[in-house]
Amino acid sequence: MSEFQHAAREHTSITASAERRLLIWIAQHLPPWINSDHLTALGFLSMLGAGLSYWYSAVDKVAGLSLAAVFLVLNWFGDSLDGTVARVRNVQRPRYGFYLDHVLDSIGSAFLITGLGLSDIMSMPIAMALLVTYLLVSIETFLATYALGKFEMSAGFFGPTELRILLLTGNAFLFYRPVVNLFGGQYKLFDAGGLCGAAGLVFILIQSTARHAATLYREETKW
Repeated sequence: MSEFQHAAREHTSITASAERRLLIWIAQHLPPWINSDHLTALGFLSMLGAGLSYWYSAVDKVAGLSLAAVFLVLNWFGDSLDGTVARVRNVQRPRYGFYLDHVLDSIGSAFLITGLGLSDIMSMPIAMALLVTYLLVSIETFLATYALGKFEMSAGFFGPTELRILLLTGNAFLFYRPVVNLFGGQYKLFDAGGLCGAAGLVFILIQSTARHAATLYREETKW
């Protein structure tokens, strides 16, 4: 087995500090028989459940959105806690954990966003634009992790937990305000949010690509 170079983790989101303390406390009090693989599976299956719930919301809005909220919370629990449990118990598997966690995250995110597109709360073209930009940002992040040895877990003050909070807030608003007035017209709440999200991801992609390329150029250019 070739020597593995650990990538430094950078997490600068608004909730990162408080979330880290909470996750460590939970990990210290979990039963020993619950391990990181169980939590990874929970996070992945919950993301699939959230996608199916959004799709089902086209049939039963209350049940679908309520189930989606439950699955998003379960996804946070599993996805955020699996690595923490490994570190607290000192049983890290950095290559396996990094690979499996992010492959499943990508598949789960595709399932979630497609579920939104198949519901009546977000248009499919906007859902696909959101999915494509999300996957492009993910690809850039993974390439930067390999090239720079630094894994950026958030974009500035916004990370995965903030995204879940935003989705949960949107779920609540859908019960009494599914349409918003914007630029003189009416739009689905999640269409407006999806467009803003896709635009934000494009900005993050451009900014991160330029910053990381400039860093690598300075480090490797000798003239």
